[in-house]
Amino acid sequence: MSIATPTAPNATVTQLVSGIVTDAQDLATQQISLFRSEFLRDLRKTKEGVLALAVGFALMQIGGVLLCLMLVHLLAVVVPTLSLWMCYGIVAVVILGLAAIPISMGIAIFKNLNPLPDEAAQSLKENAQWLMNPMNPK
Repeated sequence: MSIATPTAPNATVTQLVSGIVTDAQDLATQQISLFRSEFLRDLRKTKEGVLALAVGFALMQIGGVLLCLMLVHLLAVVVPTLSLWMCYGIVAVVILGLAAIPISMGIAIFKNLNPLPDEAAQSLKENAQWLMNPMNPK
């Protein structure tokens, strides 16, 4: 970051342009750093969402296979009037209902995720606006 030094009244145009270029380079470096930090923050949120969805789907598959087989036959023994296909249907609905919990958590994380870096974009827009018209800031 450049340090503001008082310019002498007889500063050359070359010195002034050099100062402007240095400030523009510093600003560009800061903008890139801001974009990078916001991107990394959003990447961490994306990883959390993917992990929640993966856990939900894995639980749904493992639980669906093991519990369906076990509970279907248990239900058929406990309620002998139900046919085996009805037992499979009842158990499958219960397992799918339980799997919906982590899946809905993952979807909620993705709904709150904003892939565009808002703060950096707004700052870049303000800087571009000032560069276009430095005498009339908004």
